[in-house]
Amino acid sequence: MATSGIFELLQAKIEGESLVREELKDIVQSLERQNRSTLSILSRAHSIPQKDLSPTLSEALDAMGQQRDIIKRLNHAASKHPYYKYNSIWSREMQNSCFAVVLWKWLNDFLKDPKSSTGSLLTIEDVGMFLEIPVAIKNHDTFHLTIEEYLHALISLIEELARLAVNSVTLGDNERSLVISRFVKDIHQGFQILNLKNDSLRKRSDSIKYSIKRIEEVVYDLKLRNLLPREDNTA
Repeated sequence: MATSGIFELLQAKIEGESLVREELKDIVQSLERQNRSTLSILSRAHSIPQKDLSPTLSEALDAMGQQRDIIKRLNHAASKHPYYKYNSIWSREMQNSCFAVVLWKWLNDFLKDPKSSTGSLLTIEDVGMFLEIPVAIKNHDTFHLTIEEYLHALISLIEELARLAVNSVTLGDNERSLVISRFVKDIHQGFQILNLKNDSLRKRSDSIKYSIKRIEEVVYDLKLRNLLPREDNTA
């Protein structure tokens, strides 16, 4: 084959890969916009008392349904191609989608059971079922939610709940700050079990202790001011 022919074939492959990337990026941009919309709705929890959150959570659930529809499109398009060749295009937004799901679940469960001692955490399998995608696949080169994306979402959840602990006091919902403290400490204990190899994930997990410190300061101040129920004042 003539040299020019070799490079014409290479150019054709480059153009083909560019078209694939553009298709995937278009879908991911739609997902990014929907993620922002969903998380904007959920952020109202910082300014609305927990007992009044039901309409907001219903609106967020509808928005999450739109996220799921976009992820279905992404799954369909991405699964035609080698996963690890293109996954960097969507990984950040999959983290954000997962974060929205676990945050919604925690807020919704606490709304249903405000006397819960910690609140609840969705497993990666639960998130996969909600988003209707496979998770943590090792043997097939196809689209899925990775363990790393799930763990990044949990760190985002911790950071968001640290903010919520502070704002809950402003709203007069002191007990929610205590529940957040217990919940975040439980997750932190789980992270300490992990031997993380991913550099960015390891660095982010190191920041959990700062979120815990921020929450502990809130709870400590509440205890000093006797603003927690007696049984929780010694917790």
